[in-house]
Amino acid sequence: MANERLYIVTYDIAEPKRWQKIFKTMKGYGHWLQLSVFQCRLTARRRAEMAMRLEDLIRPSEDHILIVDLGPADSVDPRVESLGKSYEAPDRRATIV
Repeated sequence: MANERLYIVTYDIAEPKRWQKIFKTMKGYGHWLQLSVFQCRLTARRRAEMAMRLEDLIRPSEDHILIVDLGPADSVDPRVESLGKSYEAPDRRATIV
């Protein structure tokens, strides 16, 4: 899709029930890479929608979410070094939310 950017979203959520809600929400926006890490290809609108949903779920005094913008999704090629378990880059395919 045109105008998509690639993001890494990582989070540290203090309470397990909130963590589960964040995890379920993130599955609708990107590919799960690791326990609390997702890779997302998003338009500006989807990114804003995701951030608003996440803000509604967290407790700002206890939780922390980082959204790292890696740049235009079609031109960025993230280089990932994996130690331990093997890593496979996510396939690009349509996700219905």
